[in-house]
Amino acid sequence: MAAVIGSYSAMADEGMWMINAIDAALEKKMQERGLELSAGEIYNADAPGASVSDAVVSMEFGCTGSIISDEGLLITNHHCAYSDIHGLSTPEHNYLEEGFWAFRSDEEVNIKNKSVYFLKKVIDVTDEVEELKAELRAQGIPTGIRKLSFTMEKEYKEKTGMDAWLASMWKGSRYYIALYEVYRDVRLVAAPPVSSAAFGGDIDNWEWPQHKCDFAMYRVYTAPDGSPAEYSKDNVPLKPAAKLKISLDGYQEGDYTMIIGYPGRTNRYSSSYEVDFTENLKHPISNRIRGDQMGIIKKWMDKDPEVRLKYSDYFFSLSNVQELYSGEVDCCARFDVIGQKAVEEAEFQEWVDASDERKEKWGNLLQNLKDTYAAVSGPERNAVYFRETIIRGTRLGLIVRRAHNARNPHGAGTRQEREYAEIDLRVERELMDYAIAEYVNNIDSKYFTDWQKELLAKFTVDGVCDTKAFAEYLWNNSVFTSEEGIARIMAKEVPQEEIVEDPLCKFIMEVKITAFNDAKTVAENGLSLLDLESEFTRALYQMRLDKGIPQYPDANSTMRITYGTVGGIEPYDGTVCDWKTTPAGILEKFNPAEYDFYLNDRQYLLYSAKQWGRWGFGENGSQMYVDFLTDNDITGGNSGSPVLNSRGELIGLAFDGNKESLSSDVWCQDGYNKCVCVDIRFILWTLDRYAGMTRIIEEIGL
Repeated sequence: MAAVIGSYSAMADEGMWMINAIDAALEKKMQERGLELSAGEIYNADAPGASVSDAVVSMEFGCTGSIISDEGLLITNHHCAYSDIHGLSTPEHNYLEEGFWAFRSDEEVNIKNKSVYFLKKVIDVTDEVEELKAELRAQGIPTGIRKLSFTMEKEYKEKTGMDAWLASMWKGSRYYIALYEVYRDVRLVAAPPVSSAAFGGDIDNWEWPQHKCDFAMYRVYTAPDGSPAEYSKDNVPLKPAAKLKISLDGYQEGDYTMIIGYPGRTNRYSSSYEVDFTENLKHPISNRIRGDQMGIIKKWMDKDPEVRLKYSDYFFSLSNVQELYSGEVDCCARFDVIGQKAVEEAEFQEWVDASDERKEKWGNLLQNLKDTYAAVSGPERNAVYFRETIIRGTRLGLIVRRAHNARNPHGAGTRQEREYAEIDLRVERELMDYAIAEYVNNIDSKYFTDWQKELLAKFTVDGVCDTKAFAEYLWNNSVFTSEEGIARIMAKEVPQEEIVEDPLCKFIMEVKITAFNDAKTVAENGLSLLDLESEFTRALYQMRLDKGIPQYPDANSTMRITYGTVGGIEPYDGTVCDWKTTPAGILEKFNPAEYDFYLNDRQYLLYSAKQWGRWGFGENGSQMYVDFLTDNDITGGNSGSPVLNSRGELIGLAFDGNKESLSSDVWCQDGYNKCVCVDIRFILWTLDRYAGMTRIIEEIGL
């Protein structure tokens, strides 16, 4: 890796660097920016003792957490725990609204199927994988990543006794094995109400300024001998190899920060043609449809608290993705990402043309990408509409699909009962009406089956289909859409033949995604876009390596480190935003009539009193920060990541990005990529003064 990171040039704080790839050049650069630690104090799997990264865990590769006590206490974001809190909530005990506080250890609730992963070591296995590829090819066996992963992971798990995950970097240019200890007894300890953790809700999401206390706490348990174990009442709190020290000293503008976590996915090696295809064809369709679906759901959530409880988790996931993709479209246009990538591609083509060997290998690569994306635009447009309406447009549709595909539909009664309990048929009917209208009006009729065409003809006058009447017919004649029909399904009185011929089920199931995929394959005419983009990544990697340009692989849920500084942002000309927010902003936004900006009486009184005690700073502890900005390079999966100061001490948690950074999946725009963090002191004040969780304050040594 020295050749990759060597000759580190002066640049912005872009970079999700592999935790095992902190060489002397990167270490020096970080120290020049303010780091007071050595690389070995951050990550060193081969030396005795623990390093900072040993306290950072993956929350099933969806979020990041960190250990902050000698008793296995883990802190992450509230939105990472949202589904767990939602799953525990009932109309009688709505922990999303009330908060969840385990005042005693026996009140900590085990979360079924929850795991945390402690990284123990990263090993470069590129040479081993290349040897394995050669052996498989000699035997006529495919060398895809699934086969490689199965073989390598099995070998290393047998060698080490740990979970082993193979990661391909730069589309197979390099390979690494990550070894993990996995703990599967994880219990919820603390979570504030959404009026604190998600203050500002969907309105403030991806915005700045924000005022969220976005945290939750779990505890990791082990067998009595300290080994990983499934849940048992006899298990004991984990004795970790390392924990993060919490700093109450605060920070100032320009202070060094670093974040260690598990960013999920970036696509920064994508071509300009892929970005154009995504931002101008795929995302606009998805964004419009999801926005309309959110409007339907929110209308019902605002009407009925029971609907809000049922759909809050689903709505949260839907809105987060929809806003992300909408922001990505806007930012890619604003920062001319396609144009900037085209400039890089011109440099790439010049480099290719300078070598006969490279010309033979990659001379036509960019042209092939351009032509193939143009060829598949029609099939892909239809596929996006199909996915957004029939596959994921309703929750009821998922129940229908499972019932249709079940080998023994009556064997899944408990699951069906639970799934029906989690939806509201009024909401689902309106979502289904919308999905069918979008499907009928936008999918090329060549994909419709004969039965669908016959049915549609019944509701078509002068070439215009009455989609509302058509949807009503499907709904009224389906066993899945009435209380009586649901009762029959639950009583196992509906034979599989009736399910398959059910009009709604038949409409949902007759057209398969394979129809669109097959059309795309035909359009590609032997030039797979997946293969072309992978080859472009490998070629771009090779060019940068050849030119000595520092580079990091796209995020892929492996542990990464990013460094930066505390600072504000000028999002638009003439608009300057500070780098921190205070509780005064919460009171300014407070609106008792608006759910997203509601405070309960206790919150309002405590914020108004401005008594921050030992957690505050300034004269007599009179000041408090809520959230702050850094320019650390993050993406999804970094949620809950520890924000560390120059000494590796915890000063906050990363929980969001800003809307100006939303092109960062494909392009990191200098000066605009910001990380939104919650101050650890505000978290501690919430635990102490709001919740009264003194046992936790004592446990973490404060």
